Amino acid sequence: MTKAKIAGVGFHVPENIITNDDLTQYMDTNDAWIQERTGIKERRWVTRGKDTTATLAAKASRIAIERAGIEAKEIDFIVFATLSADYYFPGAGVILQRELGIADTEIGAIDIKNQCTGFIYALSVASQYIETGMYKNVLVVGAEVQSMALDLSTRGRGIAVIFGDGAGAVVLQPTEEKGKGILTTKLHADGRYAEKLIMPVPGSHGGYHNDALETPSDWNFSDEKWGNSFVNEHMLKNAMVFPYMDGQHVFKMAVTKFPEVTKEALDAVHLKVSDIDLFIPHQANLRISQFVAKRLGIPLEKVVNNIQKYGNTTAASIPIALAEAWEAGRVKEGDLVCMTAFGSGFTWGSALVRW
Repeated sequence: MTKAKIAGVGFHVPENIITNDDLTQYMDTNDAWIQERTGIKERRWVTRGKDTTATLAAKASRIAIERAGIEAKEIDFIVFATLSADYYFPGAGVILQRELGIADTEIGAIDIKNQCTGFIYALSVASQYIETGMYKNVLVVGAEVQSMALDLSTRGRGIAVIFGDGAGAVVLQPTEEKGKGILTTKLHADGRYAEKLIMPVPGSHGGYHNDALETPSDWNFSDEKWGNSFVNEHMLKNAMVFPYMDGQHVFKMAVTKFPEVTKEALDAVHLKVSDIDLFIPHQANLRISQFVAKRLGIPLEKVVNNIQKYGNTTAASIPIALAEAWEAGRVKEGDLVCMTAFGSGFTWGSALVRW
């Protein structure tokens, strides 16, 4: 039976390093406060006018394509996971196609907007194309430029200190080798908590809101000043153009769903936690990763954590961590690699790969 294997990996992060101390010029914070709550020491932000989500993705993709032993023109489909596309529309996939110089091939490209779980969803979608024989070389990308959407003030520090920019990419190809490739993916969502982690503007809701859901009081969803506009003065004044997160609720859900979906994936292919050679969790928060590893009983030496230097890069975090681990020799032939994520939506998922 044909499976999808990861034939090449690559990542790219901006050169611009933003330390915790650098953030003190924007907000009331300090290095100790940030590290205690998140484990983050620094993150990468793009230089305005130099890079976009698609250009970061192109740089990561070229590395993955070369390592897969093919040329860009041999890619026959693109699956792009991001919440921070270059434009509100069109999606980032077609811009990446152009950046790679393969627009004339007219291959298909789709965008997946599942935030921190985006890469797992993208990997699952792409693997179906390989397994059915529809495509032979699928480029799967997770990339983000989040630094331009952060509230760089004391008001927004709870989120602003967390997020970074970057891109990771893999090339999927078919394999007939028994027991190899993507063994399974498990995907879940629960929209009841959508407003617990949200960036409400721009959007088409026009002020519509379910009163049963708790949201910041200064959003005033029923305010008639909203009008028929994606963005207006009221939204800007009330910081609705910035991300909002109920951190405690997200943490509680994450530490529950991470282990659940990881075990679900393992059970589906009759494997145990002890069979995992490398565990790559979404880099949301170092405390969450450590808590989940402990709950699952995975030794820390089997866990990949790089949030300390890149921050939370959302859809890019898992492919960046995978590529960096591969470059460091931590991913070996025959290894069982488990990638698990949880994020806004809420969405969560897990993928098991036999290298």
